[in-house]
Amino acid sequence: MHNPGNATPDRFPAEERFEGGAQYIAGRLTRGTSGRTHAVVDPASGEEVLRYELAGAADVDRAVAAAREAFPDWAGATPGERSDALHRFAAVLADRAEDFARAESLQCGKPLKLSREFDVPGTIDNTAFFAGAARLLQGQSAGEYSGDHTSYIRREPIGVVGSIAPWNYPLQMAAWKVLPAIAAGNTIVLKPAELTPLTSLLFAQAATDAGIPDGVINIVTGTGREAGEHLVGHPDVAMTSFTGSTAVGRRVAELATATVKRLHLELGGKAPFVVFDDADPEAAAHGAVAGALINTGQDCTAATRAYVQRPLYDAFVERTAALMETVRLGDPFAAGTDLGPLISHAQRDRVAGFVDRARVYARVVTGGEAPEGELAEGAYYRPTLIADAAQDSEVVQSEIFGPVLVVLPFDTDDEGIALANDTPYGLAASAWSRDVYRANRATREIKAGCVWVNDHIPIISEMPHGGYKSSGYGKDMSAYSFEEYTQIKHVMFDNTAVAAKNWHRTVFGDR
Repeated sequence: MHNPGNATPDRFPAEERFEGGAQYIAGRLTRGTSGRTHAVVDPASGEEVLRYELAGAADVDRAVAAAREAFPDWAGATPGERSDALHRFAAVLADRAEDFARAESLQCGKPLKLSREFDVPGTIDNTAFFAGAARLLQGQSAGEYSGDHTSYIRREPIGVVGSIAPWNYPLQMAAWKVLPAIAAGNTIVLKPAELTPLTSLLFAQAATDAGIPDGVINIVTGTGREAGEHLVGHPDVAMTSFTGSTAVGRRVAELATATVKRLHLELGGKAPFVVFDDADPEAAAHGAVAGALINTGQDCTAATRAYVQRPLYDAFVERTAALMETVRLGDPFAAGTDLGPLISHAQRDRVAGFVDRARVYARVVTGGEAPEGELAEGAYYRPTLIADAAQDSEVVQSEIFGPVLVVLPFDTDDEGIALANDTPYGLAASAWSRDVYRANRATREIKAGCVWVNDHIPIISEMPHGGYKSSGYGKDMSAYSFEEYTQIKHVMFDNTAVAAKNWHRTVFGDR
């Protein structure tokens, strides 16, 4: 590893923290053995922050073996013991909050205020939630459902979980994968995106420092093709949890099928933002800007398709464009920055390609370009509003994953809801109306795992997150996610000590 002299170690001392390597196996940092290296790059400047050795198949094998060895004792711990460990974990995270915020902003390019006020507090809260939830895992009532037998349900951990997390929210996605799994008594091997491993490694180190046993949480930082596919296909991995694109999710499902693994998929999104003609237009415009630009639009629940009933359409387009033009791009560590860069120059070019192709068939109202001057070296792209695209066009149907909002008009309520449902995705949506009946209809008929009313984007630990249709299946956060990481066993007792003899007599007669 090396840290170039022109990088910014004052923002987060990555070289110092990860001099032992970027793999975390059995409670310690270690180097990958693939024979190849990868760089963490600051997307705001294009400067290399850290170069590390990638994990190969042998590292995945070591991590799975460590998790498998740790499983019996961790699964055998009482719920109270696991809860106590998670409470200590939450306290360590809180003590190190500033380190986490700086590392997250450095590797992702998101404004430091977003990391401080959203990503890190959300992760701490999620840890505290699962610390409590660990004590509530229970089966179902005992009862006599068949003659002289008593039945009851046990909930048991599954085993070693192999999880793959994306680069857009590295810390929160690590937490969403790790916490319900270990709270339920499983052990885990997590593969973060190779672009953004820093906070996942810090997360695992904090868990060890909180007293969570070695091997319960392991991190392998490698490519999806090598480390990721080997982890999904590993015969000792009992469950796979993946967050990422729908295309890669299909590949994960294909690999998991070979060993009949439990599978949890949180995939792409193309969230509709439906504004009815009785909505508060100012609130809707502000909500659209916040919902579309959160994390520079690199959010699978971000508002991407605004459908606005025709009486409000022109004014909404004008006001939303004006608000977008006030958004300040800049250094993620500067206090006045509202919007940071995209994760990489390649992602910026991908987003620009969508917008440039849309100029042929739609109207780019504002944005649609990378800034010049002092931001030109970073992966920045201006907030972009596109109007008058057709419903079947690329910018309406495809996940762009950048600071781009497309606005389309509709006439009737039936049409607005139909358009909202007219993509393969179903992760999140919002409806804007001051009529409770109208809003309730929208929440009922829009096919998405979450539908906000007069807001877009907030999440809470107590409520589930997960999609419909091509956005995947299974839930993150909440007690529902807890259940994803357990398996159910039916236990049945003969209360009379003669039931087996009676059953034998019924089937085979007296012998």
